[in-house]
Amino acid sequence: MKNIFYVGLAQSFFKRNAASLSESAVTQHPIETSKEAGEKSGSKQKNGDESGNTVVVAPPEFRFMYPEFLPDPTMERRNKLKEKLERMDMLQRRSIIEIPEFYTGSIMAVTVADSNSPNKFACFVGICIQRGGSGLQAWFILRNVVDRQGVEILYEMYCPLIQKIEVLRLERRLDESLLYLRDALPEYSTFPFEMEAERRLNNSVVPINPIKVKLRPRPWLERWERQNLQGVENLNLPQRYYDRAKEVAKPWEKYDLMLQYRKTIPAEEQEKIYAEVHSQLQQQDLKRKIKRRRGPSSEQ
Repeated sequence: MKNIFYVGLAQSFFKRNAASLSESAVTQHPIETSKEAGEKSGSKQKNGDESGNTVVVAPPEFRFMYPEFLPDPTMERRNKLKEKLERMDMLQRRSIIEIPEFYTGSIMAVTVADSNSPNKFACFVGICIQRGGSGLQAWFILRNVVDRQGVEILYEMYCPLIQKIEVLRLERRLDESLLYLRDALPEYSTFPFEMEAERRLNNSVVPINPIKVKLRPRPWLERWERQNLQGVENLNLPQRYYDRAKEVAKPWEKYDLMLQYRKTIPAEEQEKIYAEVHSQLQQQDLKRKIKRRRGPSSEQ
């Protein structure tokens, strides 16, 4: 029995490591837009399995485009029925309001209902500095500098108060989190509220902005020298700060298989989830295209 357990555990490790390797391979190349990924996966949907049924295969980029569809990997919080119902609610919400593809570093404009505003709604423009959460608890943070004061707003992605989400500039940055913009110069977080959306080709890849921001002198909100940041200029700190950073670093964590096991969802489960989501999103995109072609007169 012990041998069977070890063999099963080793197979599970192999599958999850293969999924992580595929993720790293995808991140090394520019990510395709959702439209391009959907067109490429169209041929895959026509292929059938051995029983003759149609098999829907979602593109691998979906785990970066829609990470909120993956459940929380914490075993104590897993509930298959709850996760299924949440995905249904998320897709239903997406059928009412269009939630575009975006990444950390994208410039966005969010319009929410506000009973205290004269126009009954409020719009905020800013750069996405972080996104997280899973399911209906997915969220993202926008930052902008208004009147020389940094302003950040956390939005719940599926909040019913959100009326419109628009991506003004679709791009990615070198880091997954841009919280260091809080300690950076204001010009890196300043965007006009009258900013217009940049037009992009349907099949163009998502560009990676290689800009490196300059931080203000210490003190900082966090010890950025202890984080492996790619989008920050040389911090020009005394050597003792870097020596201390090496002492507290944990380089062995990237080789910890159990840690990766607890922080990821099995690859086969990800494929099932994104195959279900992909088919639903394709139907919603098709309905939106038909609605746009008919024009506003078709709206009731």
